[in-house]
Amino acid sequence: MTLYYSGHVLIHKIPMGAYGNNGYVVIDPVSNQSVVIDTPGEPEKLVAIAMATEVKAIVITHTHFDHLVGFEAIRSALDAPVAVNQSEAANLPLDPDFFLADGDVIEIGEQRLEILNTPGHTTGSSCFRIGEHLFSGDTLFPGGPGRTRTPADFRQIVDTIKTKLLVLPKGTTVYPGHGDTTTISDVGREFAVFTSKSHPIDLHGDVRWEDS
Repeated sequence: MTLYYSGHVLIHKIPMGAYGNNGYVVIDPVSNQSVVIDTPGEPEKLVAIAMATEVKAIVITHTHFDHLVGFEAIRSALDAPVAVNQSEAANLPLDPDFFLADGDVIEIGEQRLEILNTPGHTTGSSCFRIGEHLFSGDTLFPGGPGRTRTPADFRQIVDTIKTKLLVLPKGTTVYPGHGDTTTISDVGREFAVFTSKSHPIDLHGDVRWEDS
């Protein structure tokens, strides 16, 4: 587990499950209110931290299987409302309590978690921003975007990253659904390398900005 503290928000980044996922507990230290982001395997790791807080919501970046392995155990243990983009609600094991829409805000004590709809990896993928911290799910990783199934999906995720994420402050830390953190500054540099070159029109799948 890695702990980040900016003076305004406390972030627990928790490696979880057989698929190398990250789960997150984001805490306002003044009120001790929190939000849980994603529900991978090994739910007991996340529950042990979140149980010491007042959980305002469990928010799901997208509904691929690896992000839901611990869903029922985490929801049962925390008894908190669950939210996901409406287009992916049918994929949850249980009905969500509310939907995530672009521009919505979840208040965590004195902090505000902003919802960003970021389609491409899936139709209903969401990212979450609190101050200069961005939780990117499988939309954005160090070195490249999330995996896409079709060229149209790839074009969409590139547009999403360009118009929704790269416009954030350069010092914003990016916390992905798997692996290490990065920054918007580093992503912007890598993305500039990608856009400086021509690419096949059918490009999709696992793409690295600087290798493609």
